[in-house]
Amino acid sequence: MTCDRRKFLAGTAALAAISTPSLGAAVDDIPIIDCHIHLFDATRPQGAPYKGGRAYQGGVALPAMYAKIAKPLGIVGVIEVDASPWVEDNLWVLQTIQPEPLMVGKIGNLQPDKPEFGEYLERYAKNPLFRGIRYGNLWRYDLTKQVDNPGFIEGLKLMAQHDLVLETANQNIALLEAAVRVNDKVPELRIVIDHLPAFDPSPENQAQYEAVLKELSQRKNVWTKLSEIVHPVRAPGQPPGPSATPPTIVRGLAAHRDRLDSLMGYFGEDRVVFGSDWPNAVGISEVPDTVALVREYFAGKSRAAAEKYFWKNSVAAYKWIKRASNQPSLS
Repeated sequence: MTCDRRKFLAGTAALAAISTPSLGAAVDDIPIIDCHIHLFDATRPQGAPYKGGRAYQGGVALPAMYAKIAKPLGIVGVIEVDASPWVEDNLWVLQTIQPEPLMVGKIGNLQPDKPEFGEYLERYAKNPLFRGIRYGNLWRYDLTKQVDNPGFIEGLKLMAQHDLVLETANQNIALLEAAVRVNDKVPELRIVIDHLPAFDPSPENQAQYEAVLKELSQRKNVWTKLSEIVHPVRAPGQPPGPSATPPTIVRGLAAHRDRLDSLMGYFGEDRVVFGSDWPNAVGISEVPDTVALVREYFAGKSRAAAEKYFWKNSVAAYKWIKRASNQPSLS
């Protein structure tokens, strides 16, 4: 091999090393705020209305259990999202997470259209761990109808006055369109759209899906969780039912990169946050697998973009307060 050829090959290798990011090398040390886990304890005398995903056993999910999984992965802060419609479980979660500095917040479950909403909100908002509520189409709620309820909108305005967040789940076209309408009516209210990667539009509603994402892309007070990226997918055109083919689960970044690229294109690097969906995702995408997938994805982007996704955007969306020395801050 000639000297010139050796120089050429060495230069080509060096260029490749610069232009092709080493997977995970640039982002492994970035601290993570997990914006979506659930807590419950079905061993309580009253039980629990939710006990985890189908593959989750035991009916108990507590902060110490999650911490054993999360801390070795670089997860330094966690926001719990209520998995119960029982109003008393707002207090149960707050009492459960208060002793654990890993927990930096909770999204509760209150109904803004109820006469007692203002009283409950006033009470819970005094605790800095209470960061807002989730309302969508879970527990027979219907945000699409409530957007036209003046009492409900007044409740959301009260939330905005307390500087709290509205989360929506689980996504479909109507719920995404309802988020736009909420933003029109209460523009100062921060909104977080849960699990958007898990919504698989059909060919029939693809255009409508793209239209609402384009609309949301212009709403600077709306964030989305790039969570439930790996999720069960049914064969096209096959409705659910006992005779249907079971949905498939495809793991690995290659199958999901296009979806992530699309959502990043709409929301940008400033309005995406991380969520593991533990323990609902057990058996589908374990927390280490989820972290590995998004680290691989963001290793192909700038470090600044990765930092925004893994923790900085969560500060803007939730305004959580630092509770432990290893938790990052913007100041």
